[in-house]
Amino acid sequence: MTFVAPVAQAKSDLVVGLQLEPPHLDPTSAAAGAIDQVLYANVFEGLTRFGPDGSVNPGLAESWDISDDGRVYTFHLRKGVTFHDGSALDAGDVVFTLDRARAEDSQNAQKALFAGIESVEALDDLTARVTLAQPDGGFLFNMAWGDAVIVAPESIESIKQSPVGTGAFRFKGWVQGDRITLERNPDYWGEAARLDSATFKFISDPTAAFAAVMAEDVQAFPFYPAPENLPQFEADPRFQVLVGSTEGETILAMNNALPPLDNPMVRRAVAHAIDRKAIMEGAMFGLGTAIGTHFAPHHPDYVDLMYLSDYDPELSRQLLAEAGMAEGFTTTLKLPPPSYARRGGEIVAAQLRNVGIETEITNLEWAQWLEEVFRGKDFGLTIVSHTEPMDIGIYARPEYYFQYDSPDFQALNAALSTETDPEKRSELLVQMQTRIAEDHVNAYLFQLAVPTVADARLRGLWADAPTQATDLTGVYWEE
Repeated sequence: MTFVAPVAQAKSDLVVGLQLEPPHLDPTSAAAGAIDQVLYANVFEGLTRFGPDGSVNPGLAESWDISDDGRVYTFHLRKGVTFHDGSALDAGDVVFTLDRARAEDSQNAQKALFAGIESVEALDDLTARVTLAQPDGGFLFNMAWGDAVIVAPESIESIKQSPVGTGAFRFKGWVQGDRITLERNPDYWGEAARLDSATFKFISDPTAAFAAVMAEDVQAFPFYPAPENLPQFEADPRFQVLVGSTEGETILAMNNALPPLDNPMVRRAVAHAIDRKAIMEGAMFGLGTAIGTHFAPHHPDYVDLMYLSDYDPELSRQLLAEAGMAEGFTTTLKLPPPSYARRGGEIVAAQLRNVGIETEITNLEWAQWLEEVFRGKDFGLTIVSHTEPMDIGIYARPEYYFQYDSPDFQALNAALSTETDPEKRSELLVQMQTRIAEDHVNAYLFQLAVPTVADARLRGLWADAPTQATDLTGVYWEE
């Protein structure tokens, strides 16, 4: 009797753990980064796309021409691209997507990205022309955001539950409260995904996340929520630990329209009451990079402005007294689910209490936070990480949830949007960072690190997160 050893089958599926579940699956009509974390690049694609290093690369547009005056962009679409329902991508879909995003009734969370568009036209099936009201040096960058992915008009009615994109993976199913499953798109226009399927498993509790990874029920967990476990994983040969940077400015956001936080002196007092190092140690076990403004430290135009809000509780008390609030005040502190917010919130509350500011802590689920804080503006303080890339322009929007209204900053942002000279753009970015730091719009805590724990045999995962995404298009198992 001869024994024949079975032929080992290369592993072709993957289970990814994520802490936050998307509220729905349309990245063009919600502020929740959890949508992009599942769908960006995997299911949906834009005219341009971010690479793992944050570079802007061709996406559904293989090339483009820019007019001499910087106002007209002519995009040349790739041939043979189809949506997952079999329909062909054409320039009409680009027109529909951009017109929908900039419409008066648009639900796009980053509608400002499209505000400078004057018109969108289909010149032929594979050529789309976008005319801007003014030159915009960041336009190709804006088109790479998850909020700018191309969608087909016939898919909109069901997009929130059954998304239809052009990506290397297509949507297979969603068991709400548990998982989303994707499968390889056999008709993908580009290099085919090497995974046959990918399941995103939602595990909000850090202890449960640890158990799932240790049991190998989950083979990759980006934004791993319990950094205290990382040394244990690093010591175990079954796992690899990647620690990268993100675009996530983690801030103690303040409602600038709500007394007494409408007083810049009070906001400054809050900022000086905060010990960034203690928060990073207590909430993130030392991971992250302290920041003094809403800008990524790895960006070449970053300015270190932490001296404007260094930890000084005595100065904080003095400022409160000067503002007529020597006895302090009470406000709300509404916290979304991520560990940095829940753990950091307890530390922030203690630090504020030390200078006489009492906080009423409420833990919210993500959908509640979006409804109450982001849309309803019903809060005093909150902690959140802004993971959108290069998003300092949100401070030019008085209707944005922290409600900062500065004509001077709005003028700087308007100048940036029309400036194409790199040196002048850098000068403007320095002025913008300085203005919001001096106005103490928010208390700036740290740039979020992204720890990823994964099976040691897995290859192609992004270490850094230049946008909030889990791009699986290049992921594979080492044989």
